[in-house]
Amino acid sequence: MEQSISSDLQKRLTWSLFLLRISVFLVMFVWIVDKFINPAHGAKIFEIFYSVSNVPHSVIYIFGIIQLILTLALLAGVAKRISYGAILFFHAMSTFSSFPRYFDAFNNLLFFAAWPMLAACIALYLLRDYDTYLTLKK
Repeated sequence: MEQSISSDLQKRLTWSLFLLRISVFLVMFVWIVDKFINPAHGAKIFEIFYSVSNVPHSVIYIFGIIQLILTLALLAGVAKRISYGAILFFHAMSTFSSFPRYFDAFNNLLFFAAWPMLAACIALYLLRDYDTYLTLKK
């Protein structure tokens, strides 16, 4: 697979995917930390964006632990089909559940940052076999 592209392109692709992986990790990690520091905020997000009320803090913690495991797997570049795919799924759900906010764009500008991150998650998933810099090998 890697033999079909030039070494210069391979180097650029490797660095680009590494930077995407690190930046997606950083965003996801902050969201995860928020679940542990302020579980009431996590419960409020479930209520506002997913129409699920009265989510116990224990459920928020469980989601946080699952997301932390998957996000650390993404950072390490292990189980890429599962970890990259799960992060893509979580972020896509977050992006699409916010859809009504996009109609009031100028009062919700920060929500639009979800779209380039979604594109980054898609790129990482589609190009996961080329994402090799500082990953744990099998």
